[in-house]
Amino acid sequence: MAAKKRIVVVGSINMDLVVRTARMPAPGETVAGDRFVTMPGGKGANQAVAAARLAAPGTEVHLVGRVGQDDFGSRLLSGLAQHQVNTKRVTVTERVSTGVAMILVDRKGENSIVLAAGANAHLCPADIDAAEGLLASASAVVMQLEVPLETIAHTIAICHRHGVYTILDPAPAPEKGLPRALCQVDVLMPNQSEAENLIGAHRAARGRGRRAVDAKQIASRLAQLGCKAVLLKLGSKGARYVGRDGTIRTIRGHKVNVVDTTACGDAFIAAWAVAHVEEMELPDALRFANAAGAVACQEFGAQPSLPDRAAVELLVPTGPR
Repeated sequence: MAAKKRIVVVGSINMDLVVRTARMPAPGETVAGDRFVTMPGGKGANQAVAAARLAAPGTEVHLVGRVGQDDFGSRLLSGLAQHQVNTKRVTVTERVSTGVAMILVDRKGENSIVLAAGANAHLCPADIDAAEGLLASASAVVMQLEVPLETIAHTIAICHRHGVYTILDPAPAPEKGLPRALCQVDVLMPNQSEAENLIGAHRAARGRGRRAVDAKQIASRLAQLGCKAVLLKLGSKGARYVGRDGTIRTIRGHKVNVVDTTACGDAFIAAWAVAHVEEMELPDALRFANAAGAVACQEFGAQPSLPDRAAVELLVPTGPR
């Protein structure tokens, strides 16, 4: 019998509290919002849902995380189940609120986010130990940094022990850079601003009023931190892959109508995980992930914007190479 194809996501589960506004407020300023909605989110949950929607039949998607014992937590678990995400390793945490994200989205589709971790902050190494059998059976494990860093480091160590392929979305980027234990992954997948934070380029650029280094330099410097490859998400400009073995690939972005960028990166990362599980060649994996991110930014909200396989495959043949 063939081994099961299984993607495991370790990460955050939030309820997104979203307000649309014409522009972002300046410090101390009040601006009018257009409408307010609550939507399921959290990078971990977003990436799990995106993977479930993108994966071919027969691929399992599991989520390891925590929610609070409250209405938001119940609603989020119900939504994940509807998307065929296995939540047996999601712990309901007593006397703690479910994580929330306060999100402003302007008329250009750009967003500004403030997180209150809630139960996400209680995801601990013991939770990972309890899920070790699941992790060991995975074809790919996907992580982010909206849960404690020590928990992610522990997850990476367990994946190493079992030879499991690891993907890290280093968001939010730690102010003091990425601890070396978190760099030991197969693919590190930041966006450009996160990557600049990780190498300190944002601090160098402040004094000169411009970017200190370009995307190629950023990806190359990150690749020296210990990961096997860096896949730098460049938004409308596409993406750049730099492998420690010297492999470099660049793909241009799609020209699409941007409505909301909130979960574009999550769709991109999930698509990359699916591509790995399905053993796509590097150029095809890049095109698949690039298209998934482009489709996601054309709808409002995090999980409501996540594309299915058909929508992505429709865009892939017409996209940049």
